Amino acid sequence: MSEPGRAFSRTPPPRPSPLEERLASGLFFLMSPRMSWMEQPEPPSGLVPFEPVAVERREGSGALTGTWYPAMPPEGEAARGAVLLLHPWLPWGKSYFYRRGRIQALRAAGYAVLTLDFPGFGGSGPRDGFLDRDVEAGLDFLRRRAGGLPLHVWGVSSGGYWAHLVLSRVDGVSGAMFEDVSAHLIQWSWRRIPLKRPLYLFFRTFFRRAYRYFDLRRHAPALRLNAVAYAGGEKDPGVYPEETRELARLSGGESLIVPGADHLAAIKIANQEVIELALETFRKAEAVSR
Repeated sequence: MSEPGRAFSRTPPPRPSPLEERLASGLFFLMSPRMSWMEQPEPPSGLVPFEPVAVERREGSGALTGTWYPAMPPEGEAARGAVLLLHPWLPWGKSYFYRRGRIQALRAAGYAVLTLDFPGFGGSGPRDGFLDRDVEAGLDFLRRRAGGLPLHVWGVSSGGYWAHLVLSRVDGVSGAMFEDVSAHLIQWSWRRIPLKRPLYLFFRTFFRRAYRYFDLRRHAPALRLNAVAYAGGEKDPGVYPEETRELARLSGGESLIVPGADHLAAIKIANQEVIELALETFRKAEAVSR
C-alpha cells in the first residue's frame, strides 16, 4: 500500500507483455472469488424501453451481451450524454443495475445508458486476458451509438476498477463515477481471502509488471477526464476509506464516504446522495467540455 500523500507519475504504468498478461490473468482469475454462472433475467417493466445488444470485443471469442436504454429527458429537452454502467463481481452481471435507481435517474436526466456483462457473465464470451480491453470495447460501442454526445462511465467495484486501466490511456470520456473501488485487487484479495495469500505472494513476485499495472494509484493521476468522483463505505473491510480518498486526491476528484456502509452498501444507505454525486460529476465534466 502507498504512503498517504505520496505523489505518482501522470504517466500510467505500461501494460505487461502479451505472455505475462496471459499467464498473470490465468492466475488472477484462479485466485478471484468463485462465481457461479447465472442466466440474466429481462429488465423489469419499469426500465422499458430497452434494446438487447451485442458488443464486439477487441480480444477474445464471442461478443459481450449488453442492454441499451435510450435517454428519456423531460419533454422539450434533448439528450445530453451517454453512460457506460459496469457491474461488480457478482453473478447477476448487468442485471445488478435493475435495482437502486441508477438507470432511471440517468435516463430522466437526459442520459442514454449501456450496461454490459463482463466475460463469463450472462451471455458474454469467455475471459481472455485482463478485462480492461472489454471496457474499451464497451466504450467503442457507446461512442458509435451516442452520436457525438458526451460519454461517461459509472463503475461499481470491479467494474470501476477495470475502467481505470482504460481511462488512464484513452481520450474521449468526459466524466466518471466510481463506487467501492479498490486501489489494488490483489491487496483487496489479501484482506478478504487470506487462505490464498501464498498465491498473492507468488503473483507479486513473478508477475511484477502485472502487479504494478494493477495499482490504481498509478492510474488515477493519469485519468483523462474532466471530472471524477468516488463513493465508498466507512465500514468496507476490503476498500478502506482512506484509500478511496487517496484515489480521489490523485485523480483531482471528489470523494463521498458513507457512514456505516459495508462493501456495495453506500448506494443502499445514501441512495440519493450517491446518485446526485454522479449526476453532478457528469454535469461538471460537460461544462468543462463546452
